[in-house]
Amino acid sequence: MKALLAASLLLLTCLATPLFAQDWAKARLEASPRHGEWVTIPQGSREVRAFIVYPEVKDKAPAVLVIHEIFGLTDWVRGVCDQLAALGYIAISPDLLSGQTIGDVDAARSAIGQLSPDQVTADLRAVAAYVRKLPAANGRLAVVGFCWGGGQAFRFATNEPELSSAFVFYGPGPDAADLARIQAPVYGFYAENDARIGATLPGTTAEMRATGKTFEPVTYPGAGHGFMRAGEAPDATAPNRDARAAAWKRLQSLLEKI
Repeated sequence: MKALLAASLLLLTCLATPLFAQDWAKARLEASPRHGEWVTIPQGSREVRAFIVYPEVKDKAPAVLVIHEIFGLTDWVRGVCDQLAALGYIAISPDLLSGQTIGDVDAARSAIGQLSPDQVTADLRAVAAYVRKLPAANGRLAVVGFCWGGGQAFRFATNEPELSSAFVFYGPGPDAADLARIQAPVYGFYAENDARIGATLPGTTAEMRATGKTFEPVTYPGAGHGFMRAGEAPDATAPNRDARAAAWKRLQSLLEKI
């Protein structure tokens, strides 16, 4: 029940988020010197399309699985993969709406709200297995998720015991009964002006502590939900821009531990 309520609140939050134009994200991605490509990954009777970017490094690299927002696999999300590759990681983001014809962002939000949790888990596991086995990968894997994807990153940590770390950006925690399965440390990134998600944080923190799990949340002052994307946009507010910069610096530092 808690997970259902949290998911409903998260959906309302994301639906209320303005649709940001992403020409700036696409232009930056197209100017990147790194190699990015689309791959198709078998998953049972379906296929998952994913975008992957490789770092320019000589040694095998750890991988980061990036879970997109409720808006789908946008140019901004692909740009996050490129930025992670710039730090030395193989970054891959699956299109969790693979196989569906989605005409616009509103359709994407509606379709994501109807996804089966079991299908999402199976898709993520297939992508995780794929990226771990790449010749350029060293087998270590972290997961990062934003908005809806933040909640899914937290939930994936309950279903993937071999994760090195989970990074949850403004997403709710799973049911308390599932937390005992988490093996990896979980790091949270939250916005001060995001009451729907913020209201779930004390309970999640207490439940993680009660089960002896590592959960380190940070709340960024003045920031709103979606600050990682909004903080990069040309019209970014100062609080969102500052929160994005601080959160990215923290993420970079934590990723160095995987």
